[in-house]
Amino acid sequence: MQPSSRPPRKRWRFLRLAAPYWRSERKWTIRGAVALLLALTLGQVGLVIWTSYWQRELFDALEDRSLQALLVQIATFAVIFLLTMLVTALHLHVKRWLQLDWRRWLTERLLDQWLSRGHHYQLLFKEGEHDNPDGRIAEDIRIVTDSAIGLAHSLIYSLLILGSFIDILYGLSGSLLIPGTSIAVPGYLVILAFLYAGGGTLLGLLLGRPLIKATNRLQTVEANLRFGLARAREHSESIALMHGEPVERRHAERLFADVGRGWNRQTLGYLGIVSFSAGYGALLPVFPILVAAPQYIAGLMSLGILMQAAMAFQRLTSALSWPVDNLGELAKCRASADRVVSLYQDMLDLEQQAREPMEHRIELRHGDSAHLSLNDLSLANPDGEVLLEHLNLRVRRGERILIAGDPAVTIGLFKAVAGLWPWGSGEICLPAETPLVFLPQRPFLPEGPLRSALSYPYATSHFSDSELRHALECAGVAWLTARLDDSDSWDRVLPMRAQQRLGIARVLLQRPAWVFMEQATDASDANGEDCLLDVLHQELPNSTLLSISFHPGLERHFSRKLVLNRLAEPRFLNCSQPTCTLRKS
Repeated sequence: MQPSSRPPRKRWRFLRLAAPYWRSERKWTIRGAVALLLALTLGQVGLVIWTSYWQRELFDALEDRSLQALLVQIATFAVIFLLTMLVTALHLHVKRWLQLDWRRWLTERLLDQWLSRGHHYQLLFKEGEHDNPDGRIAEDIRIVTDSAIGLAHSLIYSLLILGSFIDILYGLSGSLLIPGTSIAVPGYLVILAFLYAGGGTLLGLLLGRPLIKATNRLQTVEANLRFGLARAREHSESIALMHGEPVERRHAERLFADVGRGWNRQTLGYLGIVSFSAGYGALLPVFPILVAAPQYIAGLMSLGILMQAAMAFQRLTSALSWPVDNLGELAKCRASADRVVSLYQDMLDLEQQAREPMEHRIELRHGDSAHLSLNDLSLANPDGEVLLEHLNLRVRRGERILIAGDPAVTIGLFKAVAGLWPWGSGEICLPAETPLVFLPQRPFLPEGPLRSALSYPYATSHFSDSELRHALECAGVAWLTARLDDSDSWDRVLPMRAQQRLGIARVLLQRPAWVFMEQATDASDANGEDCLLDVLHQELPNSTLLSISFHPGLERHFSRKLVLNRLAEPRFLNCSQPTCTLRKS
């Protein structure tokens, strides 16, 4: 029999992802917190058991009308009350510390994968369940760590309560004589507790099905509403210029109408389960008293024993109802765990692909010389369509090369040299002395002080104020020097021309030996582009410059021009075999 090639279930993959936390270098601190949490849980169970016996003594004192015994029980309750508050507070503190620490460790593990080697970019082109990776890291990890630890605690607590109160209730129940027979049923209240909890669980599951479907539907339409409003906010300028507010308002009203319908369906789903839960909960404290009342009336048990038995019955049924009580939390925890695992697995797949034979992908490495070499390079789309074949290029230090042609091909080359585009074949050999600095068409400008955006990705202390001012002046945005300490959303408040000039200013600050630009000056007019390229020549006379541009008249700034066009006849990579081949469409 052949071994199964199916991937392991996601729940086991999540355990492999998250379990190393408990064996990490801080394992003794973590295990100490777990041991303390278990000890505090035992303390909680012990206090509940103590409370049940205290309740028994209290009602016996009331039945005996003994003031002295009543005062003793009041003093005992004060001790129980103070210990309960202390244990609960300590338990909450330790549990939340453990939840946050596990979440921090798991977040760091996923961030190490997501924000490295261009994975966050390459995931955009990979099939799989990894949409909204930011939400999976920020929200789903929080849900799964909070829920997993909370559910583990509640399960252990319920099991301890179950084991403790079965014994207590069995001892308090005595035997029930079946009317008309001589058959006695020992511990009958334990049997009734199991039947009561089992019947409630079964009915709860049946009545909860419509609610689960309605809740899933409501979450979907709520997400649609949030997305629609966020989209309107992101494109607010265009909507305002086109006076499209009435259209957007009608669209938002339609989305909210869907929310209203989903809300009403959820309300109908709630009716059955809430009505049942209310009746189930209202009957729970009364049911054991009614059942055991004949024994009390017959004088077979005291009032204290009757009330302790009723409390034990409630605790036992609550413990037995753990699965149905936590059904929603279990579903939410499992869904979030699946989302986290899917993202992590797809990032591992990207790493695995990077280690496959080089026929499957472009080989990117650092060479031993001061040249940039492209050797038999072929570029392809993620779907396998070949854009460019057999490109051989050698760029010497200090050269200025203008790259033009088909935008898909030129931009693909830009991303391939940056290590973001692995699709294709051949080799890219980077210069040994220093990495290339890449300047995209729209530079990334993080929110915050302008000096931080200008210094990115370096710390603000890396450059002096005079260096920052000089770079801004050379890039033609000297008017921004007065705003170096202002905080704003620079990618929204500045026009594209100013944003691109800030990108040029960054290059002037970093003074790299190699610069690769992708239409990084196209927002300026012809004179503006000439000025920016002249500044790059003057400020970085020994640097190599490769620039993708489709504007005419820039040739005088470059020593040679490279025109790259798409293949005339479509061809596709066939990667179904261990070695990729080319096939015609």
